[in-house]
Amino acid sequence: MTYAETAMSKPANRTVTLQRPALAPSGGRLWRPSYGAPLASVAVAVVVLIAWQYLPPMLGVPKYIIPRVSDLYLEMIRLWNQENLLKHFMSTASMSIVGFVLGGLLGAVFGYALGLLPTWEKVLSPYILALQIAPKVAFAPLFILWFGYNAWPKLIVTILVVFFPILVNVLQAMRIMDRDLVNLARAYNMSRTKIFFKIMLPFSMPNLLAGLRIGATLAVIGLTVGELVGGEIGLGYLISFGQGQANTAMVFDAIALLTVIGIAMYWAVTAIESRVLHYLPKAAGAPSTKP
Repeated sequence: MTYAETAMSKPANRTVTLQRPALAPSGGRLWRPSYGAPLASVAVAVVVLIAWQYLPPMLGVPKYIIPRVSDLYLEMIRLWNQENLLKHFMSTASMSIVGFVLGGLLGAVFGYALGLLPTWEKVLSPYILALQIAPKVAFAPLFILWFGYNAWPKLIVTILVVFFPILVNVLQAMRIMDRDLVNLARAYNMSRTKIFFKIMLPFSMPNLLAGLRIGATLAVIGLTVGELVGGEIGLGYLISFGQGQANTAMVFDAIALLTVIGIAMYWAVTAIESRVLHYLPKAAGAPSTKP
């Protein structure tokens, strides 16, 4: 019997077992998916800093246009020793947090109030839209004329900048509320207070926290504008002072510290969001909200 006849004589419905090839142990991998993105980010930062350090001198760019990274480091030390940098940093950080908290509270309160009172929402919506469209930072000179050169103008600008994103997000959540669920709660004789805290507040929480994430970054912008226009202390004041002195390194250092404040506030909000909204399912492959 030939090989072909032998193969044809075997049963056609035989089961073929496929074995998965052995994988290398995970401990021997040099590049894990969980560490890939952070390592890539660090690598990009290192490349940018190296290029920043050596490319401007090679291209003949003067230091007062683009200072080197080493110049920024030396200027940072000088600001710490001679210009009381910690005082300016703490002033900007504390005022940003205060403005963010007050703006967030006011935005949430007004958003829930207008959501519970649809008639007043229709009456006030044109004025809210007008205030939202108007550039809030343009009010800074007026606040300086009204309140003087103190902390109030920049604090009010920060509150206004943070107020509207949170108001709009909360109001949008109240508009798309599941009315059938609310009517069911009323059928079970639940009070308005219980309906708000048991149904409306949890339903609007994702929108509220999304607005807070936006407001955390806008708070630093609003405060910096207030310090640029009429501040006498803070990182925004250092930017204005450095511009007048043609000290580009001081301006870059102040911008870097403002970025650090904004990132820290954003991470704080995302950490709170991950704790509060832990019950929500995450999409497959979605990045973690934890800093």
